[in-house]
Amino acid sequence: MGRPMSSLADKLGLAIVGCGLIGQKRARIAAPGLVRVCVDPDLARAERLAKECGAVACREWQTAVTRDDVRAVVVSTPNDRLAEIALGAISAGKHVLVEKPAARNSAELAPVCAAARQAGCLVRVGFNHRYHPALRKAQELSKAGALGELMFVRGRYGHGGRMGYEREWRADPAISGGGELIDQGVHLIDLARLFLGDFLNVTGEAHTYYWPMPVDDNAFMILRTAERKTAFLHVSCTEWKNLFSFEIYGRTGKLHVEGLGGSYGVERLSYYRMLPEMGPPETTIWEYPQGDRSWADEFEEFADDIRLGRQPAANLDDALAALRVVERVYAASNLGFGNSGVK
Repeated sequence: MGRPMSSLADKLGLAIVGCGLIGQKRARIAAPGLVRVCVDPDLARAERLAKECGAVACREWQTAVTRDDVRAVVVSTPNDRLAEIALGAISAGKHVLVEKPAARNSAELAPVCAAARQAGCLVRVGFNHRYHPALRKAQELSKAGALGELMFVRGRYGHGGRMGYEREWRADPAISGGGELIDQGVHLIDLARLFLGDFLNVTGEAHTYYWPMPVDDNAFMILRTAERKTAFLHVSCTEWKNLFSFEIYGRTGKLHVEGLGGSYGVERLSYYRMLPEMGPPETTIWEYPQGDRSWADEFEEFADDIRLGRQPAANLDDALAALRVVERVYAASNLGFGNSGVK
């Protein structure tokens, strides 16, 4: 299980809705006894996870979110159910951790945002990449002025798919809301916005080059803020060797995050500090070969959000901003995913 949490967090009471790989990951990083109920249409899968957690299992999320011993709900379903279940949990007065992208489009997410504001419930969106140690260190250095004024970022993120990828739910736009752009792309958009701010100008192209599926397998974006700080981003599921690369450029230095552990390679942060005489920069490198702590650190902060009554750092506004970028790229590419009405 995850690191020890505060006594209040231990009494939080969680419902895990969706017991696939992500739901299992979420349940396993929670403190012992924290998960009270596991929900999945596949009852046998829910029962296996519930047995592991010392919880009960059921098929119906409506039953789980109204339980008196549940204060927070983790929604880790396919994209077509995220907004519906998050809205139901908020309506029951529960705090929510909903996986990215939180909905298939911004129109689907808008009622969730309104309900959360009205109910006073805290909703965190699972942008766990913010909590990778190299990216947390990069945020720390950037905020401390190590790069000077930021100018632009460049991000690449991709994998190579797998046999049968075109038959998975991610390849069905009615379930996913889109392809690689809404899947891994929202992580890069969120990180770029975290460093540079809101994007007013969005240009891009989403296209299917390889996989025989009705959603995109590659997307290319150029995003600009009001100050013309620019993000150049590419996401791909034809990246035959898994890749994560995120570079942040300032007037006096550069940060480069590479790898996410596992098949993406050792997580590493390189800091290139410009010298007064310019030329080759002073270079400092941090490596993080340990296991992925981002999920546990993200959940611990969510528990603290609830304890302190604090708005989550990665919230519905961040998801809404990312989805609006996604929709504008899809609209420019003449892909009508999500039925959002965005022009």
